[in-house]
Amino acid sequence: MKPSMGAAVRDHSNRVRDRSESLSAITGIRIFIEWIEISYIAVPLFLPVFAAAQVDMVWLATLICVNLQTSFLTPPFGWALFFLRGVAPPEVTTGDIYRGIIPFVGMQLLALVLCFMFPQLPLWLPKTIGW
Repeated sequence: MKPSMGAAVRDHSNRVRDRSESLSAITGIRIFIEWIEISYIAVPLFLPVFAAAQVDMVWLATLICVNLQTSFLTPPFGWALFFLRGVAPPEVTTGDIYRGIIPFVGMQLLALVLCFMFPQLPLWLPKTIGW
């Protein structure tokens, strides 16, 4: 017996919700812990959820990398901010640096949303080269 269209839509909706909840958790965690702990602790914890939802692992790795890249520019663990503070002239304040990163964080978050909503974007090159 063939499943109904409604059941297929609900199944797809549940898988998307599971993926978005797990990625949202990784996004939230990056505020409190550094990228290395996320890579070694959080990602393996969520991997069974992604595997059960039949997520493409290349797509997942791309999303996690873009997500973690954003963490380098956002407080409290924004390592790039500390590096900029160290090389900036004295007249450039930490507040200036924080305000200056806003457009870049916005672009990274836009890229994250686009990669999430349109998986073919980050998967185009790997599929083209036969990966």
